[in-house]
Amino acid sequence: MARRPVEAFGLSFLDCICCGFGAVILFYTIINANNASLATRKRADLSAEVSKLEEEVLVGTRNLVVLRNELEKTQAETVSASNRSLRLIEDLSKQKEQLSTYDQDSLARREHIEKLKTDIKALEEGTRRLEGGAEDKGAPGQEIKAFRGSGDRHYVTGIRMRGKRILILVDRSASMLHEDLVSIIRLRNQSDDVKRKASKWRRAVDTVSWLVTQLPPGSQYQIYGFNTKAAAVVDGSGGKWNDGGNPTMIARNLEALRGLVPQEGTSLINAFATAKQINPLPDQIILITDGLPTQGKSPGVRKYIQSGDRARLFDDAVGVLPDDVPVDIVLLPMKGDIPAAHRFWSLARLTHGTLLMPSKDWP
Repeated sequence: MARRPVEAFGLSFLDCICCGFGAVILFYTIINANNASLATRKRADLSAEVSKLEEEVLVGTRNLVVLRNELEKTQAETVSASNRSLRLIEDLSKQKEQLSTYDQDSLARREHIEKLKTDIKALEEGTRRLEGGAEDKGAPGQEIKAFRGSGDRHYVTGIRMRGKRILILVDRSASMLHEDLVSIIRLRNQSDDVKRKASKWRRAVDTVSWLVTQLPPGSQYQIYGFNTKAAAVVDGSGGKWNDGGNPTMIARNLEALRGLVPQEGTSLINAFATAKQINPLPDQIILITDGLPTQGKSPGVRKYIQSGDRARLFDDAVGVLPDDVPVDIVLLPMKGDIPAAHRFWSLARLTHGTLLMPSKDWP
């Protein structure tokens, strides 16, 4: 029996080859599926990371806007602070100049005080010599109105009612309510009746009442009240003189003065301007006030005015006074207004008048 020939590539071998190839394809498919799953997970992770980064970028952009706004605000505050620093430096320079001026004024005042002391000593010696050589006393003044008060008025020999036409100017500003600024602010908010009863204002009214009792025989007078404006205390009597021998008219003026209410600021230039509005001009002016002016010719609204500005307003007011008219001043107390005494003393000396700073019980 003949053997069949042996074939190297039989059906079994082909089956093995196909199975191996199938296994390879199966492995490739399994591996490819795993790679796709891994890629999908990586893409998801990357997408999440991208979303997170985008959110962080958005938050960073918002924070950048906030920081930019804060930077602009800080820069604006820096500029404002620089401007305030410049203003403070300017104010400090002005205050140094004012302090220098005050030092000069203080030195001048000390010199004036020393000179006044010398003059007072000379006057006292002259008075003693006159009293020692006088045999008879002069006749008492003719008073058409009595004045009752508790103060000692005999020492007031400086202010003499020597004019034939006497103009009395009474400060009726808010500062005449009290000598202390805090009390002035408190009283300024009270009723008009309380303001009229303020002790300092009553003292000013009593001063006028005492002055009119000393009017010389045959003289004429006029009483003006002033704050930001000036006007005769009796309506319709402005620009005219009153007869000093008419007690009815004197009583009417005093009653009208008592009815005034101290208020608003002080315009001394408007008060002095009235002296030129009366015909004929006065030959004596008596000013009753408590400090330097706070307003000029045109009333303005100021919460605070420096002493240098008040001094300039005072000088402007002195410039409108008529020539050769003596100005006598009764200066009532006002705390904090240190330059007032020196300024008013200079005015009295310039016009050949008298400055009186009365004690608390006068008149």
